[in-house]
Amino acid sequence: MIYIALVLLGLALALFAIIYINPGPRIQQTEATAWLRSVPIAHRGLHDEKAGIPENSLAAFAAAVDQGYAIEMDLQMSADGKVLVFHDYTLQRMTGVEGKVRDFTWEQLQELKLSGSNEGIPLFADLLALVGGKSPLLIEVKNEGAVGALEQGVIDELKNYSGEFAVQSFNPFVMSYFYKHAPSIVRGQLSSNFKKDSLVWWKKFLLRNLLLNFLSKPAFISYEYGALPSWFAHRVRAKGLLLLTWTVTNPQDYARAQQLYDNVIFEGFYA
Repeated sequence: MIYIALVLLGLALALFAIIYINPGPRIQQTEATAWLRSVPIAHRGLHDEKAGIPENSLAAFAAAVDQGYAIEMDLQMSADGKVLVFHDYTLQRMTGVEGKVRDFTWEQLQELKLSGSNEGIPLFADLLALVGGKSPLLIEVKNEGAVGALEQGVIDELKNYSGEFAVQSFNPFVMSYFYKHAPSIVRGQLSSNFKKDSLVWWKKFLLRNLLLNFLSKPAFISYEYGALPSWFAHRVRAKGLLLLTWTVTNPQDYARAQQLYDNVIFEGFYA
């Protein structure tokens, strides 16, 4: 019995050591990441459904530009290979239509309206044309399937874009693709405590503790607000990584978050 207890204690200590030293390779920040410290980031644009400005719409992105905010958005791919801006994997919440985004062609998707407004689902290319370098972009690449097509599509769209931007994903293999195929693009690793996710426990453990950062090699971490222990935050900073948090929904939490994080992704108020 004592032997088993000692083994378990040893394993626990080993895991703690791995987590403690892990948050990724030590990096040196460059001018390319300076905006990640200084420009407030509007979550899915500066949206306000009561005003007819739904999330991830061109109207929300234009409003963010007008206020001088950086823009966070979500990218997926249609059935016919178009890179478009939409958060949920399913269409129901934002359009009232049943089905997954990836099962619809762009021709079908462009007929849909967001949250009963006059705004449609934008192409990533339309977003880039609208912003035109006037605001930095924080681009979440949403991919739970095979890595390659969506990621390369994003890279291709960004090749001739002259504004500031960074990419991020919950999926470390997505960021690994960017590292291998477009290493100059600033990368970030998204994470949370994953309490509400249906992932198996060991995947939650790896992702929650950033144990796959050796694959994504991020310049910054974007962690769910209220879910990151302060000691772990200090370890992240010790590696030279920038630390962002999402999503803060009121000015009081925004002020508190600024004490620990380099920047805050917000919605529902003016930062």
